[in-house]
Amino acid sequence: MRFDNDRGSYVKKMFVGGLPLESTEETVTEMFAEFGKVRSIKLAADVFSGKCKGFGFVEMEGHEARAAIAGLNGKIVGDKSLKVQFEEPRKARGRGRR
Repeated sequence: MRFDNDRGSYVKKMFVGGLPLESTEETVTEMFAEFGKVRSIKLAADVFSGKCKGFGFVEMEGHEARAAIAGLNGKIVGDKSLKVQFEEPRKARGRGRR
């Protein structure tokens, strides 16, 4: 979560999984735009083919992000069920070698 000084609101990052492999930033943006303005989007792409790996991250304002989660989590797109949730912080990694 980060604060957007220009708009005076919090921007929340969401994890989106279960995306069809043919998904593009444009198609995912259209899906989320129904719930508000998409601030940023980043899809994980295969290094060689450039195609979507089936997941990515979307940023929206807090109340819009909650609406998108409520509206899209569990929705069937193609033959897959979407998983949409707030991004969870990475767990602390080990302390390294000793």
